[in-house]
Amino acid sequence: MPDFLPLFPLRIVVYPGEELNLHIFEPRYKQLIRECDENGITFGIPTFLDDKVMNIGAELKLLSITKKYENGEMDIKTKGIGIFKMKEFYSTVNDKLYSGADIERLKIKEKGSAQLYDDIMKELDEFYTVISIEHTYPKDPDNFNVYDIAHHVGLSLDQEYELLKIQAEEDRQKFIINHLKKMIPVVKNVEAMKAKAKMNGHFKKLLPPNF
Repeated sequence: MPDFLPLFPLRIVVYPGEELNLHIFEPRYKQLIRECDENGITFGIPTFLDDKVMNIGAELKLLSITKKYENGEMDIKTKGIGIFKMKEFYSTVNDKLYSGADIERLKIKEKGSAQLYDDIMKELDEFYTVISIEHTYPKDPDNFNVYDIAHHVGLSLDQEYELLKIQAEEDRQKFIINHLKKMIPVVKNVEAMKAKAKMNGHFKKLLPPNF
């Protein structure tokens, strides 16, 4: 039998293990968070994409309300604890202001491939070198999950959502490797164009070809 989950649709993708800070200001979500705080319940963030609520989302736990404002607005800390698939969506729930859904919790395979992990590290090192950004990420295979880097490798919202739908870590690893292999040449070309553009207007010493 499906479980019921109150929903907070947003134009973002949240992954299991991810900590997310939110400012709550809409009446429907102020009500939702108050009930999560009082009753110890979780809530879901399905991705709002292409002007519709997608059927896969992340289940979140309220960690704390860090600040309450006089008008009822709140700053909260949350954490993704799983992924769900909506079986039936309800735009309104009884006398509540927020939406909800009957959901099925999806099982996530967290163990990946050591070889694919090495491949990801190689591609990541090159990617961050090309874009001249220092970035730290877990370099221990046992403590690494693709979710850790998903927001930091240039994925579009559509691609982040596609990654969210993948339940096995090995498949997520392959997804990221394929993405990085496509991205790196593109970024290299952009960086080369930027370098070339900086040279425009400079005096150039060029050797003519010999005939």
